[in-house]
Amino acid sequence: MRVELGGDRVQPRLRQLRLQFRRMPLLRMRAVEVQQRVRQPDHDPAEQEVVLQAGRHHVAPERRRRLVPADPRIQPVDEARAHEHDGHRRQHQDRASAQDLPAPDRVALHHPEQEHGERYPAPHADQIGAQFVLPRVGFARFEMPFDRLVGIQQPIGGPADQHHQPQHPAPAQCGRLRRLRDLVCAFHADTLPARPATRNAAGGVRGQRRAFRPRTLAAASPRGQLHAPQSLQFRKPGDIHMHASQRTNPCKRTALCLALAIGLGFAGLAPAQSNTAGAIYGRASQGDTVVIENAATGFRREIAVGADGGFRAPQTPSGSYTVTLRRADGSSQVRERVAVSVGTGTQIDFSTGDTTTLDAVTVRADAVNPVDVSSVESTTILSARQLAAIPVARDATSVALLAPGTVRGDAAFGNLASFGGSSVAENAYYVNGFNITNAFNNLAFAQIPFEAIAEQQVKTGGYGAEFGRSTGGVVNLITRRGTNEFSAGGAIYWTPSSLAGKTPDIHLDNGDLLEDNSKDQGEQSSIALWAGGALVKDRLFAYGLVQFARNQADAWGDVNAGVNTRTRTRSPTWLLKMDWNIAQDHLLELTSFSDVARATQTVHTNGEGALDRTGVLGTVHTEQGGTSHALKYTGYFGDDFTLSALYGYGKFSRSIYGIAANGIRQEWSGDIHAPDTGCPVVVDQRNSTLLGVTAAIHGCDFIGGTLGRPDAGDTRRQFRVDAEWQLGDHQLRFGYDADRFTSVAGGAVEGGQVWNYATIDPDGVPLNDDDIDFVVNVVFKNGATVDVDQRAFYIEDSWQVTPNFLAYAGLRWDSFENKNGNGQSYVSIDNQLGPRLGFAWDVNGDSSLKVFGNAGRYALPLTATVAIRGASASIFSQQLFFYDGVDPATGAPTGATPFTPVTYLNNEFGANKDPRTIASDNLQPMYQDEYILGFQKQIGDHWSLGLRTVFRDLRRAIDDNCDERAIYDWALDNGYVDPDGDPFEAPGDSTVPKEIAFINPGFTFCHLYNPGSDGIFNIDIDGNGTLEKVTIDAATLGPKAKRSYSAAEFFFEGHWDKLFLQGSYTWARSTGNTEGGVKSDIGQADTGTTQDFDYRELMLGANGPLPNDRKHTLKVFGNYELNDQWSVGGNLLVQSGRPINCFGVYGSDPLHYGASYFSCSDAPGTDADGDGVLDNGTQIVPRGSAGRTPWQRQLDLNVAWKPAFADGRLTFKLDVFNVFDSRTVTSVVETGETAQGSSLFDTVYGIPTGFQAPRSVRLMLQYAF
Repeated sequence: MRVELGGDRVQPRLRQLRLQFRRMPLLRMRAVEVQQRVRQPDHDPAEQEVVLQAGRHHVAPERRRRLVPADPRIQPVDEARAHEHDGHRRQHQDRASAQDLPAPDRVALHHPEQEHGERYPAPHADQIGAQFVLPRVGFARFEMPFDRLVGIQQPIGGPADQHHQPQHPAPAQCGRLRRLRDLVCAFHADTLPARPATRNAAGGVRGQRRAFRPRTLAAASPRGQLHAPQSLQFRKPGDIHMHASQRTNPCKRTALCLALAIGLGFAGLAPAQSNTAGAIYGRASQGDTVVIENAATGFRREIAVGADGGFRAPQTPSGSYTVTLRRADGSSQVRERVAVSVGTGTQIDFSTGDTTTLDAVTVRADAVNPVDVSSVESTTILSARQLAAIPVARDATSVALLAPGTVRGDAAFGNLASFGGSSVAENAYYVNGFNITNAFNNLAFAQIPFEAIAEQQVKTGGYGAEFGRSTGGVVNLITRRGTNEFSAGGAIYWTPSSLAGKTPDIHLDNGDLLEDNSKDQGEQSSIALWAGGALVKDRLFAYGLVQFARNQADAWGDVNAGVNTRTRTRSPTWLLKMDWNIAQDHLLELTSFSDVARATQTVHTNGEGALDRTGVLGTVHTEQGGTSHALKYTGYFGDDFTLSALYGYGKFSRSIYGIAANGIRQEWSGDIHAPDTGCPVVVDQRNSTLLGVTAAIHGCDFIGGTLGRPDAGDTRRQFRVDAEWQLGDHQLRFGYDADRFTSVAGGAVEGGQVWNYATIDPDGVPLNDDDIDFVVNVVFKNGATVDVDQRAFYIEDSWQVTPNFLAYAGLRWDSFENKNGNGQSYVSIDNQLGPRLGFAWDVNGDSSLKVFGNAGRYALPLTATVAIRGASASIFSQQLFFYDGVDPATGAPTGATPFTPVTYLNNEFGANKDPRTIASDNLQPMYQDEYILGFQKQIGDHWSLGLRTVFRDLRRAIDDNCDERAIYDWALDNGYVDPDGDPFEAPGDSTVPKEIAFINPGFTFCHLYNPGSDGIFNIDIDGNGTLEKVTIDAATLGPKAKRSYSAAEFFFEGHWDKLFLQGSYTWARSTGNTEGGVKSDIGQADTGTTQDFDYRELMLGANGPLPNDRKHTLKVFGNYELNDQWSVGGNLLVQSGRPINCFGVYGSDPLHYGASYFSCSDAPGTDADGDGVLDNGTQIVPRGSAGRTPWQRQLDLNVAWKPAFADGRLTFKLDVFNVFDSRTVTSVVETGETAQGSSLFDTVYGIPTGFQAPRSVRLMLQYAF
């Protein structure tokens, strides 16, 4: 709005003008340029003027409609006095009308924070404004024509109207004006005429005037009807509130209808969602042209308005735009600072009535839809500005955890986010449209520097067919980019250890100290520098960022472990974003970034039970991350067709090797037949050690278990093409993507073997004379280079069935092929169909209430890690020994005597596996169905809230079964023999025809199948080279995979001048017998092939609340600006605990899975079958029935200071995480028995293994310009 000020007594007081309509966002503007105008000398100096004028043209005084106010004390109106004052004003205006008034000076207004604007038409000279008197400060005129402002259908009449007396009391009531801060005026629409009288030549009036009826007003937009305004109010300087009643007929020629249609965000031509851009859409008149421009980037598009009055600009990059409507008669309307966010549509509706006689009035405001009726998804979008305002860790996962329905997963997998009850290995991650999910095991993704994030979109459900390979959620990142305005800056972050809290010590049940964490400490620091701008104005842009992060952590841990560590991590990361506007309708963008993190862990020795450092065993060197590049083209072919294509390439390192104290390098080549190097791994689980009676046996191993390959890593080559085609009310989107993922992986236990010391306790009573110590030798090696090829087609239609109802239908077709280390395909699925349905109903037609729903099928392909061990050559053997002593240097036993033969577990004896034997012939793709129903409502001017119910059901899973007993029984039933009762032999060991011989390359123990379905396996039973088709019924193999998630999510969002607040409460229930891709129960990261369903005994008692089940979760975060320099932010989490299990030995553990069953007891076991192995029986402790961890409560706070002397360029910020230093236990020991069946209830069962992160403080200094 252009604002004109007159009079030096009032003008300096005006600092802010705010416009606010009921059911629409707050429109807040600030005067940035004020110019005075000297009034005529005959003007009463006691009556200084404040003129708010809509338009460029001064309205002649004799054509103004006068509205006489009441006394400022809001007393009843004395109409005689009012008319007397009205006459005095007419005389003054008549004198002024004899002169040519100069063009009014103006105050340029802009919104200091938001990026939206609206340019309304200015009135012509024959249109009448309205004015009112403010006696305390003089005379003031508000000259926005009321025929435009309150919806009167015709302009108000001419001078003859001056004699018309209103039939109601004073049409305006004003309170006291004090420094333009206490003004309260109400303009009653029903006192204004709805139709002008026609003037005759003599200036008389003919025709009958009718009072304006509020209930005859409706929206100008064809989208639907609008509540009729009853009054307009000034509550603060310039605040306008429109109060409404019931809906009626469509109004015409009203700028207010236009304003409300835009501000309230009517749904129309709703855009389908994209993972890289947004859309601008709306309504205008047929034959007009809409021009969309971004002055910062040079982006420009011209779109013709269709026959149905609709227009849309798909695939519009995120940013701020000016939208201009050019009419056929040459007039125009302009919306400025229109914000576009990723995956959403911004609606711009232009008036379709007879308003072409108007010029231009500019109002800039925030017109983002508080209720987005254009989307059927469940999505949270957070901008860089919001992320900077709240205390949150600087990583994408922590941001994702702010969204409803997400919980933090197990620490064993890096505390990734779990979406809607799914495991942490079921999410998808994108950067500027490039899939950065690491498909090796789906437990990692390429990361961009946090300062480079412009927007983060978190999809928690209901996403369209464009998105696949996810049964959890989608994290979509959009990076910053260069603009025509050069910008640069730098930031320093520091998290000092001196200001951090301490993790509590851990004690055994008897009070003995197990872990002393008093000396643990960590410190983090990083520095980032960035710059962006135009290399060629409007054509070529660049944005670059470099960041260097350094972390150091000391960990002491178990006082009996004999070792402690110091880890130093260096992360030199960078990002480059290039944008080239090849032509007006053709764009090219390049995204390149690196997220390499190199860590060096020094392993020190310490004295038994002491926190000291007596020596160094060695150092472990790891490298994670790599470089990624994505090139994307976008072309606009006419107004209705858009095409984009992307090619991406990325490399990700998982390198690890060690250097011993003597300088010898220890690494694994990946060749399972190569000799072993280094010290063997030593584990001491003897009863005497667990009870703290004797000192633990230590070796010289320092890498900590499995030694990976120094060349381990992944390579991705990705291509996708997407198209969008507007066909009337149907918006079609379709596309194809192909992904080739290659992984180099493998591992071996350090030194090639593990020596695990244990105790045979025949009577179940520890530490008596019948205890026998022994040692288990385990050898494990694997390694391969494997490929995963994934392809998908999708098509989706967003159909605007009615102006208020959007229907969505989509279909996704996925296929994948997994290959082993020899390049042979062992799984190929081509028929994975994923239908998606949804709707969004704009109930009131004004975006104030949305009802929405979804039904969709989502799927997840097999990861590359399945082939490393399951489909390629590997060695996994076990043998038990008695021993005489221990080598003090290596911890290996001396005088070892075997008392069992070598057993190759899962038949992994080093031979290449026949790819035909890996998967069941009837293997079907896994999938999960999801149903969502909810609503979202705007409450008042500042709040919106909603409720969403979610149900997810895992309908089919893929896992492996390793039960050779069922195959053995089938073989005996089908003519095969085993005369010596030992099937674990090679084919050449016997000449008996059809003798069962498990030890052959065609007999694979573990087979991929769908739990709950029959297995049809190809197996060489006798080793003669011929595969037999073996069918095992589902009941024999085990139960059906089950996982269901039910939730009710209440979410809210509020925005005020200086405050934003957002949050959610979620009640959820996640139950079943499988978590999904990984197994948090034991920290198993073998995605897709966990020990679930290996044997049916492992699934007894497995049904219950799953590890990611959190019944109650409350999240609230926001920021408050105290003034122009200071602000405070907060982030609150209140969450119930996770379920606790009790794992133990089932019977005598003939399956060699140790304490991995849902079977445990606090009573000593017995050797019931006399085999020397403790048998504790088969008591089942169902999943989650052993209690829950405590509730977690955490409050994070920050304070930021932008000193005035730096003009907003300098920022100091202090973030405090876990302000009250809460130390809630987050995980406990869930193993109730040793692998030999001894009870651990009196020692370690139930003691903490993880705590809430202690209080930490982060300091930031930033300078940006």
